[in-house]
Amino acid sequence: MPKLGMESVRRRSLVEATISAIHTRGSMDVTMREIATRAGVSLGLAHHYFANKDDLLTSAMRAIMTDYRTQVGEALAGADGPHERVRAIIRASLAQDQFNPEVVSAWLVFYAHAHRSPRARRILSIYTRRLHSNLCHELRQLVGERADGVAAGLAALIDGLYVREGLGTARMADSDAYRLLDSYVSLQIAAGPAKTASAA
Repeated sequence: MPKLGMESVRRRSLVEATISAIHTRGSMDVTMREIATRAGVSLGLAHHYFANKDDLLTSAMRAIMTDYRTQVGEALAGADGPHERVRAIIRASLAQDQFNPEVVSAWLVFYAHAHRSPRARRILSIYTRRLHSNLCHELRQLVGERADGVAAGLAALIDGLYVREGLGTARMADSDAYRLLDSYVSLQIAAGPAKTASAA
């Protein structure tokens, strides 16, 4: 009889092995056999849980984004006021579980994979919309109608840091990365809301 809970453990092990293999290869040029070996399970068992490599890659994407969503929720729960809540989202984006070499490599590969996989594209679309919505909700109270543009700028900066980290170019310490993002937000807040045209 299979042990209770072993399916979720093995699924998670295969997902983590996928992320590790992607980081080692620097691409999606990994096989189900390689992933199964890393996870310590048979190839047959890997195929029992995941139909094919694309299914496994999609599950890895979902797992990373679920972890990120959990971290954002926990960070927001302890934040007071819109500026602190924006900072909480920044901290979650740079948390050790997200901003580490293996996960960063996986993010970059997933972005490339989304160009040819509709499933991957949908998952990334959900992530980008949710991040933008969370940021806009808080920024609207700080910069008014400029919230949409400021949120887009902050998301682009976060993506840029991930790209640099993944490529190994101009890497920054976590604390420096946080200060860079926070200074951008602070400058945008200092600039105030959008100016409306005066009535004639």
